[in-house]
Amino acid sequence: MNDKKSALFVQPGVAATHDGMQATTRRKFVRRKKKEIDFDAAVADIRSGDRIRLAKAITLLESSNTDDKVLGQELLKRLLPYTGNSIRLGITGVPGAGKSTFIETFGKMLCDQGHKVAVLAIDPSSSVTGGSILGDKTRMEELSREKNAFIRPSPSAGTLGGVHRKTRETMLLCEAAGYDIILIETVGVGQSETAVRNMVDFFLLLVLTGAGDELQGMKKGIMELADGILVHKADGDNLRNAKKTAMEYKQILHLLQPATPGWTTRTLTASSYEKTGFDKVFKTLDDFKETALENHVWHERRNSQTTDWFRQMILDKLVDDFYGTAGRKDEVAKLEQAILNGNLTVAQGIETLFKP
Repeated sequence: MNDKKSALFVQPGVAATHDGMQATTRRKFVRRKKKEIDFDAAVADIRSGDRIRLAKAITLLESSNTDDKVLGQELLKRLLPYTGNSIRLGITGVPGAGKSTFIETFGKMLCDQGHKVAVLAIDPSSSVTGGSILGDKTRMEELSREKNAFIRPSPSAGTLGGVHRKTRETMLLCEAAGYDIILIETVGVGQSETAVRNMVDFFLLLVLTGAGDELQGMKKGIMELADGILVHKADGDNLRNAKKTAMEYKQILHLLQPATPGWTTRTLTASSYEKTGFDKVFKTLDDFKETALENHVWHERRNSQTTDWFRQMILDKLVDDFYGTAGRKDEVAKLEQAILNGNLTVAQGIETLFKP
């Protein structure tokens, strides 16, 4: 209807537009360019102590992207000649023992003495995002401001013992960056801390006073892994109890086999609040290294740890490839249901799954 006076007349609207919006050209999907790295520059930056470059390198190693993995491994390979020149200290303890507080106080003391300290804090993973939920950088504010300190919280991602599977590689990068003392904080006693023991030189267990019967029970397994036991929060009215607890641990240690051949596990006391006892902790580390080198345990342990790491990576790769096969997860689920229904034994299920 062209008659403008008619009720049936329709305005033509704005030409070449829709709902008043200007016409646009559809954007084409652009493939992202393959990431590239100037390895020589990256190595030089990390070796010079560039913390931003170090953090980016760690992110590459932690990435699940295939291209990132390749780049990260090549960078790590080029940095390997500069690794191994640190003391690797694992720190564990019951919740509330003050692991982060101890690490911050101890780390600051070491920085004041001219050391470079890297803290690899293993955080529990969020079940929602998979990321760290404790945020050790926020719990170690003073240490994070030290120019000679580097803190890297890593989500445990469900790994046994709360140890992120890339922690070993992160530790090597930090050593290449000149950090001569590596502190690895675990989630805490309750999960298998053997994974931590298998990547550090010295394993320190933090405990509190008032342990009582727990000395004979929960901590016995972890005590057998420890090179040192530290009664923390030994200050004020608690100082006397802390010394008594340290003596109780010392007596029990006589009944256990030392974690390191030729080394007698020591018991210590310290207070992060009063900043006391930390000089003895560092002296213990020095004595341990000297003893381990004399007994040839130092290098033997590190070689053994590297071999164990390689073998564990083989197992991880086999599991990933197994479940990565098309239709494998559905096949496993069907066999599981058959086992639960009583139609198959577990051994029969395995034989069916791996039949030629």
